[in-house]
Amino acid sequence: MKNVLVIYYTQSGQLLEISKNIAEVLELSENVNLSFYEIKLKNEFPFPWNRKDFYDAFPETFLQIPAELEDLDNPILNKHYDLIILSYQVWFLTPSIPINSFLKSKISASLLKNTPVITVIGCRNMWIKAHEKVKQLLVDNGAKLVGNIALVDRHINHISVITIVHWMFSGVKKRYLGVFPRPGVSDKDIDESTKFGPVILNNLFEDNFDKLQGQLLEKNAVKIKPFLVLMDKRANVLFGKWANLISKKGPAKSPKRGVWIRLFNLYLVIAIWLIAPIVFIIFLLTYGPLIGRIKKEKHYYSSIDLK
Repeated sequence: MKNVLVIYYTQSGQLLEISKNIAEVLELSENVNLSFYEIKLKNEFPFPWNRKDFYDAFPETFLQIPAELEDLDNPILNKHYDLIILSYQVWFLTPSIPINSFLKSKISASLLKNTPVITVIGCRNMWIKAHEKVKQLLVDNGAKLVGNIALVDRHINHISVITIVHWMFSGVKKRYLGVFPRPGVSDKDIDESTKFGPVILNNLFEDNFDKLQGQLLEKNAVKIKPFLVLMDKRANVLFGKWANLISKKGPAKSPKRGVWIRLFNLYLVIAIWLIAPIVFIIFLLTYGPLIGRIKKEKHYYSSIDLK
C-alpha cells in the first residue's frame, strides 16, 4: 500500500479540480491510500478580491513573508507518505502567501523531509521564477522534487490579463462581455489533466521517479515560452524594488502605504500595456543571436533541477 498526500490551496476551486483529475487514477487504485489536505489561513484573503486587498497583498507575497495558518495539528500531516503532490498558484510572480506560509512552517520540515514531491501549478502564464522559489523551499525542507506540471491560460498575454482581472474581482468564471474567452486554465486542459495520473502511478509503484519528469514532458506537462521567461525575470527585479519600498512604509493594510500601492497599480498598467509590447518587439529582433541561450533556458525551466 502506497500513501499519497495532495496538499493544495484554492480560492476559486480550479486548482482542486485539476488536482483531483491528476490524482483520479491514484484514488481508484486499491493499492493507494490517497489523502487531501487544504491549507487554511487564520485570516483568509477574500474571493472575489477587492482591488485594495489584492494590491495590498503584493509586498508580503513577493517578499515571501509567511502568514499564520490553521489546522497544522491535523493528524494527516503527521504520517509518512511515499509521494506528496503540492498544488499551488502564483501571486505576483511568487508562490501564493498560503503556499509560501505552509512551506515555511515547522510541520513542513518533518512532513517533506526525504519525500518525493510533484508540484502542480495552475496560473495565468508566468510561473518560471515562482517555481524557482518553490524549488528552493523544497530543498530547505529536505524534500526531493521529482516532477512538475504547469497548467496555464493559453490565450495571448493581454487577453488573459483582461479575463483574469474580471474573474478575480467578480468571482465568476465566464466569458467577459460575452466576447472574451473564459478565464484561467481551459476546460479542455483541466479535463485532460487526468492523463498525468497513470504516469505518476507507474513511477510510484516502481519506487523510482528518476524518469518521471521526462515522461510528464512527453505528455506536455510543461510548455516554456521564451518571451514570458524574459518578462518574468525582468519583472522580478522591478517587483523586488517595489515590494521593499512599499513594505518600508508600513505593515499590511497600513494607510501609510496606500499611495504607494496605488502607484504600483499604475506601474503594472503601464508595464503590461505599454512596456511589454516594446520588449516583445526587441525580443523578436534579438531572437536569432540569443537562440543558444534561449534553448538552454527552455531545457532548464522544463526540468526539475535547481541552479
